[in-house]
Amino acid sequence: MFTGIVAAVGRIESVEPERAGDPDAGVRLTIEAGTLGLDDVATGDSISIQGACMTAVEIEGNRFTVDVSRESLNCTAGLDVPGDVNLEKALRANDRLGGHLVSGHVDGLGVVTRFAPVGESHELRVLAPHSIGRYLAFKGSVTVNGVSLTVNAVDDREAGCEFSINLIPHTIEVTTLKHLREGSKVNLEIDVIARYVERMLSAGQTATALK
Repeated sequence: MFTGIVAAVGRIESVEPERAGDPDAGVRLTIEAGTLGLDDVATGDSISIQGACMTAVEIEGNRFTVDVSRESLNCTAGLDVPGDVNLEKALRANDRLGGHLVSGHVDGLGVVTRFAPVGESHELRVLAPHSIGRYLAFKGSVTVNGVSLTVNAVDDREAGCEFSINLIPHTIEVTTLKHLREGSKVNLEIDVIARYVERMLSAGQTATALK
């Protein structure tokens, strides 16, 4: 589990195919960890990279390596090319929960429809698929590229659900969200509590129908 509070911005330095010439193969990423600090990270530990939970398979100095399956590549954005990435180590039982409960399992991709200054902050609008939009609510939580954020507005449309977020200067400064542009794809994860609420409600409806 994670909190969605980015600990550092690292950088994917290399992307190596697991099997050259095989379109179904995954890749091996070597990531420079920036200021994350890997002294307390062991091989097999989980690290969130752009909101996707990955397993560190090698650690050397301030760099670590992860293997990303083709399935994960198909379901995420930003893990197939060199570039900056948001990093967070897995949550410990005695850590502060500064954001919200985040599993690191990307639920789908959104597309940025607006990213522009508004006063001292930035407005970020993202068009999400309907399958994700049903879990978005005013003042609810959502994870965008591994960053825990608060939804300010929700607009259901024929093409999907557009939601709006206000990004304060600190968030822009310490995350990769500063690199977003209109048309950028982003990794989205819904609030785990919303997922359980839907399950409880649907299970109750199913049980009633079967009586």
